[in-house]
Amino acid sequence: MKPPIFDYRRCDTVDEALALLGEYGDDARVLAGGQSLMAVLNMRLAQPRVLVDISRVQGLAYVRPENGFLAIGASATQASVEWRATLAEEVPLLALAFPRISHFPIRNRGTVCGSVAHADPSAELPLALAALGGKVRLRSRKERRELEAEAFFQGMLTTARRHDELVEDVHYPLHHPGTRYAFAEVSRRHGDFAIVACAAVASEREIRLAVGGVADRPRVLTLPRLPASELAGAINDFAWQLDAQDDPHATAVYRRHLVRNLGRQVIEEATR
Repeated sequence: MKPPIFDYRRCDTVDEALALLGEYGDDARVLAGGQSLMAVLNMRLAQPRVLVDISRVQGLAYVRPENGFLAIGASATQASVEWRATLAEEVPLLALAFPRISHFPIRNRGTVCGSVAHADPSAELPLALAALGGKVRLRSRKERRELEAEAFFQGMLTTARRHDELVEDVHYPLHHPGTRYAFAEVSRRHGDFAIVACAAVASEREIRLAVGGVADRPRVLTLPRLPASELAGAINDFAWQLDAQDDPHATAVYRRHLVRNLGRQVIEEATR
């Protein structure tokens, strides 16, 4: 299919982009890498009047440590983060997740913020953000807002972003000494969206298990350190709470089975 007719506006500054979002509101869509947006346009799931292209706004292409987080700007590509020499030391969970994300040409063009803003419940970058308890910073002409990942993701392809706001950057917490991480997923083919993906973050006192691909958004379970017998029961209860549904890719029964097995696998790996 072909996308609907729209106007295209390429921005050189953040202020230009914010002015256009303020003017057009829900009739505008932000174009950064376009790897999610163009598919949505081609299927006519979105029919904006104008595309606001921020891909060449240099002021949004940063990837830098900032106040205990790795701040990733709206036009920073996934490849610019993936190939960062210090990523494995800064945000180990991201380093584990990136090889699972689609294919290199997609990561070379797609942006981290674009994936987070798209909010596909099977996508790896929103899952990692939720697992780590990261933040999303939103900006309009009037104000800046900062939301926890849990508050930002509100449902299938749905977020708390207002129509006049830009996802200015996302903040992934930097590695804390003594914390360990693990990531695993099952997909039909390498690079496909996950049928189920699991991430574990284990500190000295607690374990965070995040699951994607089952509910309408990434979901996180926080547990104390438990013996294996109690851990299996807690993961099973969580698998049922996710309200898995049958679809063309997998049955609800199979998804719950994957949550139990992948959940146990990543927790064991993170706590080993």
